[in-house]
Amino acid sequence: MAFDAIFKPLQFRTLTVKNRIFRSNVAGRFDNYDGSGNQARINWETKFAKGGVGAIISSFVPVHLRGRIVPNYAMIDNDSRIPFWRAVGRAVHEHDCKFIMQLSHGGRQRDINGIEYPKGLSSTSKSDPLHGFLCERATIPQIKEIVGYFAAGARRAREAGLDGVELHGANGYLITQFLSSAINDRKDEYGGPLENRARFVLEIVRAIRAEVGSDFHLQMKISAQEFDDALALFGHGPSGNTLAESIQVCKWLEEAGVDALHVSTGSFFPHPRNPAGSDLPVEDLARSYDTMISNGERTFANFLLFHGASGILARRAWNNAAGPADEIEGKNLPDARAIKTAVGIPVICTGGFQTASIIEKAILDGDCDAVSAARPLIANNDLVETFRRGQDRADKPCTYCNRCLVNVVENPLGCYEQSRFPTREAMIAQIMSVYDPPPFVEEVAGV
Repeated sequence: MAFDAIFKPLQFRTLTVKNRIFRSNVAGRFDNYDGSGNQARINWETKFAKGGVGAIISSFVPVHLRGRIVPNYAMIDNDSRIPFWRAVGRAVHEHDCKFIMQLSHGGRQRDINGIEYPKGLSSTSKSDPLHGFLCERATIPQIKEIVGYFAAGARRAREAGLDGVELHGANGYLITQFLSSAINDRKDEYGGPLENRARFVLEIVRAIRAEVGSDFHLQMKISAQEFDDALALFGHGPSGNTLAESIQVCKWLEEAGVDALHVSTGSFFPHPRNPAGSDLPVEDLARSYDTMISNGERTFANFLLFHGASGILARRAWNNAAGPADEIEGKNLPDARAIKTAVGIPVICTGGFQTASIIEKAILDGDCDAVSAARPLIANNDLVETFRRGQDRADKPCTYCNRCLVNVVENPLGCYEQSRFPTREAMIAQIMSVYDPPPFVEEVAGV
């Protein structure tokens, strides 16, 4: 069966992508503690370029050291980073794949603090409710500095020869912390009404356009609905931004010069609806969460929560908030369609996509212009080539177990669903394949 809509090139204002499947932003702790990149990152991105995706959206790339979510993520905080990202882009381009850098700042939402900044900067001084990471309310001069960091990051991405940038304005990171009615409690011009809460991201967009001009691709990832109250277990309050509010923000973003929108969900990460899963793997979570217990106010309590009978309760609460496991793929399509109807720029939708017929229908029905995927592509790096052969699904599809997610804080990123492999050794080999080829080969004397 041919899936013509999937393989029709997508034309943005200044960028053409060869097909309608994007690798969504995802990566592990592949890089160096100081924010410099290494060969493992290049190997990781090349996996998906070889597998046939039209474009790769990089993992979370911090625009400043205080904005990183975990050490060992490559950054774009100074000009010395440009040569590495140029090497990443060249490796991906060899496979006719575009590379879009996701410009990011974690704000109060982090996984491991690192040694440099014990507290994050945010729109608020309230610690994040999931882990209890401490933060400080950014002053207006600090806000202006951060806007400049984003603009400089875009300029560096362009100088590196990359194909565009994406602002990470979803899933609870700093831009969300300003946009969200559930998080932003400011009383100045950056808080209160939606227009004020959107001021920060609109200033970023305008600063980027002033820095790189109008002919460099710029897109924005946004949580269409926040569901901040999804886990009463963690004491969340109001639900946060509604779809109607996000549609208005998207209209403002288009007016300010954004070329595309990337639709997600949730006001924190991980969130029961993002990435939605077939189950919460509390056993794996209990094994890896110990890495975090010294960092936040809630982390030790969470660590205890994931053990024994309380772990069963945590799993049940998470799964109930996530919704039925058979409704994962395309869960965000109604929101994407509502946004697409309201704007004149392309819309990308994320959310567990791994079935060609579902993706094809979403595009033909006008729900979105393209889809992005992470877990299904981690499970099957060559998923797009599977579709090209006319196959509707991979032989061993992603199970949405989310073991990749809970392992990544402590272990290399890969598929940890052992049932998908003939042996545990085969699973480990797949996980460790990101380190092949190695960064250098040692010469042995006399050889």
